[in-house]
Amino acid sequence: MNYPYQLTSYEAYKAAYQKSIAEPEVFWGEVAAHFTWQKKWDSVLSWNFQDPKVQWFAGAQLNITENCIDRHLATRANQAAIVWESNHPNEDSRTLTYLELYHQVQQFANVLLNNGVQKGDRVCIYMGMIPELAIATLACARIGAIHSVIFGGFSAQAIADRLADAGAKYIITCDGAYRGAKDIPLKEVIDEALVANQTVQRVIVYMRTKTTITMMPQRDVWWEEEIQKVQDMGNPPVEPAAMDAEDILFILYTSGSTGKPKGVVHTTAGYMVWTNYTFVNVFQYQPGQIHFCTADIGWITGHSYIIYGPLSAGATTLMFEGIPTWPNAGRFWEIVEKYKVDILYTAPTAIRSLMGCGLEPIQGKDLSSLKVLGSVGEPINEEAWHWYHEYIGQKRCPIVDTWWQTETGGVMISNLAGITPEKPSYATFPLPGVQPCLVDESGLEIEGNGVNGNLCIKFPWPGMIRTTYNDHERCRQTYFSTYPNLYFTGDGCLRDENGMYRITGRVDDVLNVSGHRIGTAEVENAINSHQGVIESAVVGYPHDLKGQGIFAYVILANSAFNEEESKKEITQTVAKLIGPIAKPDQILFVPGLPKTRSGKIMRRILRKIAEGDTGNLGDISTLLDPSLVNLIIKEKKR
Repeated sequence: MNYPYQLTSYEAYKAAYQKSIAEPEVFWGEVAAHFTWQKKWDSVLSWNFQDPKVQWFAGAQLNITENCIDRHLATRANQAAIVWESNHPNEDSRTLTYLELYHQVQQFANVLLNNGVQKGDRVCIYMGMIPELAIATLACARIGAIHSVIFGGFSAQAIADRLADAGAKYIITCDGAYRGAKDIPLKEVIDEALVANQTVQRVIVYMRTKTTITMMPQRDVWWEEEIQKVQDMGNPPVEPAAMDAEDILFILYTSGSTGKPKGVVHTTAGYMVWTNYTFVNVFQYQPGQIHFCTADIGWITGHSYIIYGPLSAGATTLMFEGIPTWPNAGRFWEIVEKYKVDILYTAPTAIRSLMGCGLEPIQGKDLSSLKVLGSVGEPINEEAWHWYHEYIGQKRCPIVDTWWQTETGGVMISNLAGITPEKPSYATFPLPGVQPCLVDESGLEIEGNGVNGNLCIKFPWPGMIRTTYNDHERCRQTYFSTYPNLYFTGDGCLRDENGMYRITGRVDDVLNVSGHRIGTAEVENAINSHQGVIESAVVGYPHDLKGQGIFAYVILANSAFNEEESKKEITQTVAKLIGPIAKPDQILFVPGLPKTRSGKIMRRILRKIAEGDTGNLGDISTLLDPSLVNLIIKEKKR
């Protein structure tokens, strides 16, 4: 396969960008023509940002698995589609060719059908990073079921909330999972999440760790036994379901600025076109290359750049079950050497963690196969960028610093590897089809270069969020109500004198911790559920490793408390209700919180205190009790 829409020069990028702005329907119609459609579209785009209502390729019918698998069989049947590296270095790796992936997706699609799964049903997937996770998502897509993958680090309560919101009838999980030195009891967590659940009818369990688990009769079945039933039936073919362009492909839950997680909805056609187009162009993928995205499929990065983007492009995608520092800090580099990886796409948190391990883990590793490096999840700081460039890319690999979100579906602002200019800590230029703008607090657009503002997008792109599941008003309020006729990203941004964009961090009540977005309200709700807590406020602060850390200000009911014991209990409560990723890095017990006379917590002041910037607090005279600020500062210095 060649990619007729691949941009191979800076001039080609500029021409494509101009055309995508001047004639967006013509531009995306030409890109989309290279995919397999069961029925062509009636119109390329209709939209308004008031409702909001956005439709791409309306009237078209397709199946994304036909584009990810079937269409490659004539030319790539024996090429590796998925290469899997186990958590354990001494366990055999696995490779699935496109033909083998085709058969395994068909098989598991039959399992789903045999267990009553129908088009439109929501299927929750809670698994470790094994090939069966990718197979399960693709099998859902093949029959038109809506998958909702939940990251394996979430707690039972967090899963229960997501199951209830999605109205999920089916769960696919494992007995357990491996992550570094840990064994994660996935099935046990699912059992706890299902205690009060009223909707789940079937749990399909894949055996990975051979952990002793409880199987509930009539509800729980083994993956392997269900596959055997399909084989006994003669593996009947499962034709790809005809999906309308705007049918839901998946729901992915992300933390919001209220306590309740929100289900971001992505639909079939636009998401497919966007992930493919961005994958091919940002990474400058060439047929036969090995693409190693280190993300978990429980996050959007894994959906878009382990499964759908690479497979729709006929690429070889590498899945890794483990973590970068186990059993030693050379694990990534061993994998690069073992598989001759061409493209490495990872998070700044991982890079900073590996920087801290020194250069010894890199020594003796052959990284000469690498051609492109990528960064995802948060802005990469300049020090990490230079380390990545010098020691991993050996000063010869371009680094794509990609900015995007769960809601955008794929990369929005990034340099194209080796094609457009790069600049350390800058995402640089928007991709074709992306129309960013900077606005001030009142929503007025800030023109020109060398300016700062809040980052918005003023025109739809194919991969964008369509709604939040079962709550369209929440989608409107969150993304489209702050600034009329604009999608508000929640990020602050700088545009330099050359028009390059640099993301400066969240400006709303969402934290970016190790590339994972966590709502302050969700963490506060968890802390406040502890019986000894009266009230709490959570803010972000600069963290050397995670980028942003979680700082919790907590008021306790009992003034005679054991500080260390109370911190431990609160941390455990957050881990239980949300998961370890949301545990506060610092907890400060305070006598009160700075509030306006209307009762609003002044987080701006709390952020400054957390950052240690107490000499620049601004006007505090409007607070209900300004003296509280000095008490909090004194408590922090104690």
